[in-house]
Amino acid sequence: MSETVSRRDFFKISGGVAAGVGLAVSGMAAHSAEAAVNTSTNLPYRSKPIANIRTMKTNDPVHFAYPDSASPCVAIKTGNPVPGGIGPDKDIIAYSTQCTHHGCPVSYDPKEKSFKCPCHFSLFDAEKQGQVICGQAPTKLPQIVLEYDTKSGSIFAVSVIGLIYGRQANIL
Repeated sequence: MSETVSRRDFFKISGGVAAGVGLAVSGMAAHSAEAAVNTSTNLPYRSKPIANIRTMKTNDPVHFAYPDSASPCVAIKTGNPVPGGIGPDKDIIAYSTQCTHHGCPVSYDPKEKSFKCPCHFSLFDAEKQGQVICGQAPTKLPQIVLEYDTKSGSIFAVSVIGLIYGRQANIL
């Protein structure tokens, strides 16, 4: 014997099932988010000395690699206080030099105080946390978090804000 289900009853039943599945999936997602805290992709960053403030010159980039040797970066003393800047004048900032569009190497233009990508012409503002000025880049440049030792004048890279192009995690 077959039982006929009205259209209204069909939508009531399917809506209830969909809501139940949604709750189950969200519960699993919350559980997996908690479990992700202790995975190998969340490794701690290591502090790395990159320069000394006494040797840095305004608008003269200091090249280094962070958090590993496959991650080119640059530190710049802009001469003006900048968000996230360190040092006595809060004017030293650092970024990954891989464009967020396709990973091409960006170069610093000291006159414009911007980073330029030669591949697809994206521009990034060095004084505004690496934000995109124009071009095809979808996000700002990853910013390297710096620390400054007032006694020695040493500058250290300690972490990264943003995801370095082409990676699932910044630390390999």
